[in-house]
Amino acid sequence: MTTIRTPWKPPGTARTGLFATNRRDRWWIAPGVQGILFTTLAGYLFFSGIVWTPLFGTAYEVDGYLSPLFSPLIAPGWLPAFISPGLLILWIPLGFRATCYYYRKAYYRFYFADPPGCAVGEPTIHKRYAMESRLPFILQNFHRFFLYLAFVPLFFLWVDAVGSLFPEGRVRLGLGSVIFFVNVVLLMGFSMSCNSLRHLAGGRLDCFSCTRRERAQHSVWQRLTALNRHHMAWAWVSFISVSLADVYVRLLALGVITDPAIRF
Repeated sequence: MTTIRTPWKPPGTARTGLFATNRRDRWWIAPGVQGILFTTLAGYLFFSGIVWTPLFGTAYEVDGYLSPLFSPLIAPGWLPAFISPGLLILWIPLGFRATCYYYRKAYYRFYFADPPGCAVGEPTIHKRYAMESRLPFILQNFHRFFLYLAFVPLFFLWVDAVGSLFPEGRVRLGLGSVIFFVNVVLLMGFSMSCNSLRHLAGGRLDCFSCTRRERAQHSVWQRLTALNRHHMAWAWVSFISVSLADVYVRLLALGVITDPAIRF
């Protein structure tokens, strides 16, 4: 019986040793900025979605605005006060982002120096790195399933955005509604530009013109490819927008700001 051994990471083309490189440009700026931004936003979203309300009692819904971190709102009566309702839904969008191909590139470089940059040396310990074939990194392979699940909260975010226009049966055009619609459009762009969705649409086909169905798939694949070219931008602007939308609701709940609105 032949034993299949876990493949170890092959040697790269960079010089040996952490940060060893012949590059003369400021290669560290991009991964550094991305890593700091990712850490800041992820840390805030974790605090707001999991810790803020149970610890300080700050509301996550006010004046018809529900924080996107809690949508769809699942708050059963048996849920203990020390557990945030956000915990019951946040695992989907956080799992989707954490396993995203682009974010993997960003935090692999920043946190693990794997590698720190193109043609830049990494720690020698990485010679024993088994890629994504072992725990915990093997969980990255669930990305496409998180993609499918991500459309569930995305649907409810559209419902929330539309619902924010009609609080108490009256029409309201408020800044909060504008923020909600911008946020859900950007989140939609992030989801629709996903590499896994593009592959699902037509990446598996060997022929795009053989049948009418394959030609239709090719048309969808082309449109998703156009979005995918800007996946990095969609990833960052949607990450920022969902954070800002939550900040807006929290500040309204704390009475720090008021929602400028036109009511009919």
